[in-house]
Amino acid sequence: MPILEKETARDRDSQVLPKVPVPPLKQTLDTYLKCVQYLVKEEQFKKTKAIVEKFGAPGGVGEVLQKKLLERRDKTTNWVYDYWLEEMYLNNRLALPVNSSPVMVFPKQTFRDHKDALRFAARLIRGVLEYKGLIDERALPVEFARGQLAGTPLCMEQYYRLFTSYRYPGLKTDTLKVQTNAASSAPEHIIVACKNQVRTHSMEILTQLEKIMKMAENAEERLPPFGILTSDGRTEWAQARDVLTKDQTNRDSLALIESCVCVVCLDEPSSLVPSDTNRALLMLHGGGHEKNGANRWYDKSMQFVIGMNGICGVVCEHSPFEGIVLVQCSEFLMKYITGSPSKIVKASSIRELPPPRRLLWKCNPLSTYGKEFIKKQKMSPDAFIQVALQLAFYKCNGRLVSTYESASIRRFQQGRVDNIRSATPEALAFVKSMTDERATFTDSEKTKRLRDAINAQTNYTIAAITGMAIDNHLLGLLKISKELNMEKPEIFCDETYLTSNQFILSTSQVPTTVEMFCCYGPVVPNGYGACYNPQSDHIIFCVSSFWENTETSSAVFVKALNEGLLEIRDLCNRSSTLATKPAGSSQEAGQPHKSGK
Repeated sequence: MPILEKETARDRDSQVLPKVPVPPLKQTLDTYLKCVQYLVKEEQFKKTKAIVEKFGAPGGVGEVLQKKLLERRDKTTNWVYDYWLEEMYLNNRLALPVNSSPVMVFPKQTFRDHKDALRFAARLIRGVLEYKGLIDERALPVEFARGQLAGTPLCMEQYYRLFTSYRYPGLKTDTLKVQTNAASSAPEHIIVACKNQVRTHSMEILTQLEKIMKMAENAEERLPPFGILTSDGRTEWAQARDVLTKDQTNRDSLALIESCVCVVCLDEPSSLVPSDTNRALLMLHGGGHEKNGANRWYDKSMQFVIGMNGICGVVCEHSPFEGIVLVQCSEFLMKYITGSPSKIVKASSIRELPPPRRLLWKCNPLSTYGKEFIKKQKMSPDAFIQVALQLAFYKCNGRLVSTYESASIRRFQQGRVDNIRSATPEALAFVKSMTDERATFTDSEKTKRLRDAINAQTNYTIAAITGMAIDNHLLGLLKISKELNMEKPEIFCDETYLTSNQFILSTSQVPTTVEMFCCYGPVVPNGYGACYNPQSDHIIFCVSSFWENTETSSAVFVKALNEGLLEIRDLCNRSSTLATKPAGSSQEAGQPHKSGK
């Protein structure tokens, strides 16, 4: 028999993936109009339609920009990568915690004492070094697409940035730097934050951790909480960093932090009950400066948090890689830990900041059903959940809004993500039928609308993962117009375009095979962050919103989401029952059915 070997990333290096395509201009403009039609008032849509038609007319501005964009595709490995990285991350001036950095919450650990916690930390660090070794050797198995269009090989470059990236703050835009000599013989070190003190250590791991913890307990040598500066707005942190770098000691400390493999944060025990919600909050922002909020270094790509009371996880700086890379690394480490048995760096700080904004969180598994039930309906679990999220929002607000669902484009060289716009006309038709107080829609009509909505979502997903979505394309046209020093095209000044890019509902599927969950904050003040993790018999949702915004409530949204998911399940069950009955045995299919409240 032939011996089958797993293909590794090293093998893939010689096999070049295709380039990200540039979609046809007319296709993008037609899709754009379809996406926004029901998100704005009729009068505004008419105005937008005229602007779009003018932009896309023969010999118009759109054709000029499209031609230049096609030329850029020919000259670059990935025409959208730099544009997207700047727009999505580096130009954003908001603070990283909550606003940008997602977290993975590990299973709750039971530590007998602080030494037990340090043993866990030591095993985790060994696991990090082993995983980094696989990455450096290009020995990770190549990943292949799952779900829609399964089997296509995926770009592995994001893994090479996992431990070698650092985001430098800038006054106007940040800089993402990736060390290119990661696999060299240069000394590697890890930064440990303990009691807001930042130290380095090399490889006698447990002994070093014990020394670091003992040193951190010495109040006389304690320095100001330097790390909290990295939680400020990016421009403010850049200004503070400029002040700090005037001193050689600070420059040396920063150089060590900026070149480290990762940061390990040994957190003080929290007085909060270790519920899923509180664990998520402590990962997202450390509980503010009065708890562990200063015991962080947010510019580094990977920060592993080990709380003395067993609350553990990882915080990632999102610009170098996507959630799936975080998941794969986290799962490797959890399996490694369960299967396995320096010098002080001085630094000074100039000020302390108020704590991050507190979030409401709900993270409860919907234990009634999971993806297996959805598959039995011959529906895509992801599309099903997206339609359910639209129903939940409509129940709360009586309208749909611009929705972001990240779609991987790793089928292409240096591929990151594009956007699946889930607030489709078909989704609107379905949610209206489910919330109609007059109960005028029959189950068969509702089921048809459900399938239409899921098909529309699935088709948009396929378009997005094959490089045919609209958001990256429109961004590219806008960036080209700036490079040509053109007056900003009217389509990008239009109220509809601005509204359509305020993603009130920001969603992402982050599935895991280990008991852990991912969460992140909303991307606009009046929005929701909705991360979901479909399992075979339940679905985990993490829904976030800002306390201070009166338009949003995570508790209300989650209640509507649970209701909607149960209503859709009941609709599917009724439809399945009717489908198996002999013809003429029941008139139920033709009778209106009122959704439960």
